[in-house]
Amino acid sequence: MGSRLNRAIELLEADQAIYYDGPHTGHVLTYDQGRADAQTWADYINVGMEHGAFDMTGLEEYMRGLLDGGPTRSGHLTPTVIVEAPVNGTDGPNVAFNAWQFRQILARGVHGILLCQAESADAVREFVRACRFPHNKAGVDTLGTGSRGRGSEPTAAPIWAVSQQEYFNLADPWPLNPTGELLLGVKIESPAGVANADEILAMPGLGFAELGPGDLGLSLGYTTLQRRPYPPEMEAARAKVFGACKKNKLAFLEGATPETIAKSLDEGVRVISGHNPETAKVGRAHQKRIMPV
Repeated sequence: MGSRLNRAIELLEADQAIYYDGPHTGHVLTYDQGRADAQTWADYINVGMEHGAFDMTGLEEYMRGLLDGGPTRSGHLTPTVIVEAPVNGTDGPNVAFNAWQFRQILARGVHGILLCQAESADAVREFVRACRFPHNKAGVDTLGTGSRGRGSEPTAAPIWAVSQQEYFNLADPWPLNPTGELLLGVKIESPAGVANADEILAMPGLGFAELGPGDLGLSLGYTTLQRRPYPPEMEAARAKVFGACKKNKLAFLEGATPETIAKSLDEGVRVISGHNPETAKVGRAHQKRIMPV
């Protein structure tokens, strides 16, 4: 068995990169697909609800299928599942008004959430608060008291195979809570977000962050998807976000290929997109990974 419930956190604690699969526009959210995905090559499954359907019934069935199709070859009950929420992280009130989305998603038993279009520290504060139960006190001097209420534990705890009481204590953001099993991230993908990156990524409760080159490029006038090497203003944005991640000890998410993964890992990238099992194979060998895939 793994030493933690959340495989992605366990790997990041060991300074091992994590590789994800799953589309950014929806996912096949059925019980049968969950059973099939239980043995995925990826370290976590991304479920894109920013642009895909907000399907809580499907997500619940999918999580049940993952559990029944497990355990994984690494000994974990399920792969980690992280959902991209629909709400944009533009400001605190907007995120607070839409906190119901996080409650609904977490009630299905997932292991993390990504907040897209993060543009302010206040927005991220409300995001983290909404994902925390109020009895967890680490960081409340900066964050304020958690606003997640009682009621989701009867559906989430069985997916984690823990009691409802255990779920209350484990469902807290890592690394703010060293024993927490929730992995929260943000996508910075606008000029406003880049300008505020230092304040955004200093907010307690986050575990990873990424620069969103698609939306950032579009906002800068590039209608085609920009790839590295980016135009100068986008390279500067990447450097700022990556630097803030390093300063705040957050994992940085970025795409890689089998040809570029070693360089990315040596630079310090620790969350890898690209949906390519060969990239993961090369990267894991480069880092001499021990955990079974």
